[in-house]
Amino acid sequence: MAQPALPRTDLEASLEALHEASFGWARSCCLGAPDEAADVLQTAYVKVLSGRAQFAGRSGFKTWFFGVIRLTAYEVRRKGAREMAPVAGLDPVDPQRPADAVLVAREEEAALRDALARLPERQQEVLHLVFYQGLSIAEAADVMTVSLGSARTHYDRGKKRLRALLMSTSDGGLPAASLRDSPLRRDPGQDPGQDPGHKGVAP
Repeated sequence: MAQPALPRTDLEASLEALHEASFGWARSCCLGAPDEAADVLQTAYVKVLSGRAQFAGRSGFKTWFFGVIRLTAYEVRRKGAREMAPVAGLDPVDPQRPADAVLVAREEEAALRDALARLPERQQEVLHLVFYQGLSIAEAADVMTVSLGSARTHYDRGKKRLRALLMSTSDGGLPAASLRDSPLRRDPGQDPGQDPGHKGVAP
């Protein structure tokens, strides 16, 4: 049985707490395009706050809202909508951080994003949800509207392929820290995508 709709104040608080993660997921759904991601996120907020999309409590709020964002991204892409007001950027530079450290971090992030962009769409989605958003594979499956078995397959294949891509480019200028600090280097027992019944598969 569906639970009663959340009060608007609770909705706003939940959305605000997820704003940064939601924008990152919207960018992933929009192939990294920040302006389109801003449109998508704005539209998703309107859907939720207007009651057009209602949280029924069948999953966690984050899992449910990420599903709303994913569906909205497909709708916006299909319609070519570009009319909504943009959401402010979420990647300010820390003035206390050394310039060389900022540059290295950006190079590493760019290399990882480039490698992710070369994966099939489903593999991109599940890896982003698990590694960037901290969802379990079961939660990622709910967001992606696929079976748990399918999500696990995309996760394992994507993880192996991403590691291979990073290794193949490491001699061409990819900072060593990208591989050392990557989620792909974690011990399987610490894998954020691990859920009951699933053992992390090391690439």
